[in-house]
Amino acid sequence: MAHRLPTRWDIKWEEELLKLWEKEGRFKTKISGSRPVFVIDTPPPYLSSNRPHIGQTASYAHFDMIARFLRMRGVDVIFPFYLDRNGLPIEVQVEKKYGVVAHEIPREKFIKMCKEELDSYEGEFVSSLRRWGLSFDYWPNGTDSPEYRRMTQKTFIELWHKGLVYEAERPTPWCPRCRTALAEPEIEYREEETYLNYIKFKVKETGEDIIIATTRPELLPATVAVIFHPDDSRYTRLNGMHAVVPPEGQVVPILPHKAANPNFGSGLVMISTFGDTRDLMIVNELKLPIRIIIDEGGRIKTGKYAGVLIREARAKIIEDLKNAGLLVKQERLVHNVPVCWRCKTPLEIIVTRELFIKQIEFKEKLIELAGKMEFKPPEYRQVLIDWIKSLELDWPVSRRRYYATEIPIWWCAKPNGERVPLLPKGGEYYVPWRDEPPPEVKEACKDGRLEGDTRVFDTWFDSSISWMYASGVTKDFNAFSKVYPHSIMRPQGYDIIRTWLYYSLLRAYLLYGDVPFRYVRINGMGLDEKGEAMHKSKGNVIDLLAPVEKYGADPVRFWAAAAGRLGTDYRYNENVIREGKEFLTKVWNISRFVLSFPEPQQKPQLAPVDRALLARLYDVAKKVITAYSEFDVYEPAHALYNFIWHEFADHYIELVKSRAYNREGVFTEEEQRAAIWTLYTAWRYSLKLLAPIMPFVTDKIWREAYGRSIHDEMIEDPPEEWKEGDQALFHLVKKINSAVWRYKNRRGMSLADRLDAVLYVSELAMQAAKDLKYMHKVSDVRPGRGAEQIDDEGLVWLG
Repeated sequence: MAHRLPTRWDIKWEEELLKLWEKEGRFKTKISGSRPVFVIDTPPPYLSSNRPHIGQTASYAHFDMIARFLRMRGVDVIFPFYLDRNGLPIEVQVEKKYGVVAHEIPREKFIKMCKEELDSYEGEFVSSLRRWGLSFDYWPNGTDSPEYRRMTQKTFIELWHKGLVYEAERPTPWCPRCRTALAEPEIEYREEETYLNYIKFKVKETGEDIIIATTRPELLPATVAVIFHPDDSRYTRLNGMHAVVPPEGQVVPILPHKAANPNFGSGLVMISTFGDTRDLMIVNELKLPIRIIIDEGGRIKTGKYAGVLIREARAKIIEDLKNAGLLVKQERLVHNVPVCWRCKTPLEIIVTRELFIKQIEFKEKLIELAGKMEFKPPEYRQVLIDWIKSLELDWPVSRRRYYATEIPIWWCAKPNGERVPLLPKGGEYYVPWRDEPPPEVKEACKDGRLEGDTRVFDTWFDSSISWMYASGVTKDFNAFSKVYPHSIMRPQGYDIIRTWLYYSLLRAYLLYGDVPFRYVRINGMGLDEKGEAMHKSKGNVIDLLAPVEKYGADPVRFWAAAAGRLGTDYRYNENVIREGKEFLTKVWNISRFVLSFPEPQQKPQLAPVDRALLARLYDVAKKVITAYSEFDVYEPAHALYNFIWHEFADHYIELVKSRAYNREGVFTEEEQRAAIWTLYTAWRYSLKLLAPIMPFVTDKIWREAYGRSIHDEMIEDPPEEWKEGDQALFHLVKKINSAVWRYKNRRGMSLADRLDAVLYVSELAMQAAKDLKYMHKVSDVRPGRGAEQIDDEGLVWLG
């Protein structure tokens, strides 16, 4: 029975299909028990607006294509989507939007403001992604939910009891604006123009002047030593002497150390507590005294400049040095300044009491485990390894903020002054700064006074166990034991390798002694048309729905796949979206043509050119299935576009049209059925391969043809018998077609015009002679060589 599709594709069918898919339960996780299970550890995005930009959405579309492919390969896929709602990103956003400072308003009020801001965005954010046809299972409980925070706290308690957490008072990178400690991955660097200031110090023992160059004269009051390189002959005589540091006059030792660069400035370097991590390491190594001059708000807290913001103190100290004749000269330079990853405030290093997760002692083991995960593309493994090698400090995991998972510790203040940490047994969501302690904590502090910890966790402490949450450890369908770690895939951008990927690896090792997942899929960043990153401040953010409303979701998804090479940045390109729309139209028209014939129920005897097409499709299918299986959608998009349009439609369909219609009765019934059977076979299989990328048009066509969803079909490996066809014949037919079309075009003829000539072809091409004759409307097709050569490869002649 033939089927008749509507004449044109209508975008409104996408909305109808979304409602139908929702009704059919296609957006809910289903674990059958009989099929393999695979988890996509979908990146939970931070919310900064009511919808993501198109570059972000394209990456999520890639993940959806992989999920759809795996389902059509017989796999139960856990593909959750939820939001990362914790930490500095939302706090800084609320502070800026409402002109408030978190530490200056009631905690409960600020928490409520953060939650309401997030809630106002989430619904539209999720629905806009769904409009792209993303088939994720939406989990309303994001990282700020009691469900997720309960899991985070439980894992912390486990690490505590393993002896992997400790509290210490030590120097850490500190954001004066956010008023919290930061970990190494949260530090970004910004180029800043400044001055290298050459300043006179005095040697106490000799009274001579020595010159020291520094970009941070405001740290002179915190200077605890002066160093020179051991091989720098200019200064070896000073070893063991002391320098008098202006402007406050403290006396500090002059010491040899290889960290001094003889070629920078004067070769002498002041070591302060704490200018940067280099100073921090030298202070620890040489056991130098600590001079703490900066408070938590970024103000100098001792001496002549007490109460002055550290950045303002620079100008005041420079002015004082000039007046005292101690500033020799200034040189303009550009250097990298460490800043907070969220608010971009320059960081300081101050001493605070924080909780730390052990990581430095495990670096070699973590590097070994990095080799156990499969990276796609593989070169990004080295990025992770290089980051692990660069780590110098344990992970400060406590934050002095509000909107994040609370640290589940109560402190028992004993009568003797001792302060003992007490942790609950786990399994509940604890808010120590607000809630009553659980019974087991009260029992352990009968002789003391309990105080709930007021700190919260670093947001990456939550995110780094997303692979557990995605596996359903908090859900009824808990599949963790079935999938961990061999059947979990982490898709993410290269920009968060040092944070999300690294911390996930660390947490998995500390909890289970293994990797968090087997596969790591790295995508590039979605850029604007000029190749620049999209930012609201630049005004170059491209809305994700505008092209969908204009062209439909399938063409936009096609752009996302065709542009998104694994691990590489990709640009927004409306021309490719237009190509996607034209491709959709071609697929629709191919389907209308194929479905106009009754589908043969039995396989007939195929012609050599029919078998040749299937041999070609075999190779395409193998390439596409392999690429999908490697979590690559770029290769399938290009391979299917080329095959469906430029091989199947342009050449095979045109070649066998006359045979399929057989209006003149020149073909046998068996030959006609063979053409139609091959058309259906190639069309059906190609449509299934395309369905993960363009799910709307393929599903609409399939439902019209077969009354069911294409997404319930299986993408089987192509039959081995397809390989028996001769691909060389198909490629030769393509060359012959192109040659005849060029010949007609040069003479101003329509391709449908009759040609009063004999087409001479090679012996191989004679296997398609009958189809070629009626396709090109020539007098005859014969083996050999005719009078006029029209193809420079010597394959076709007309005579």
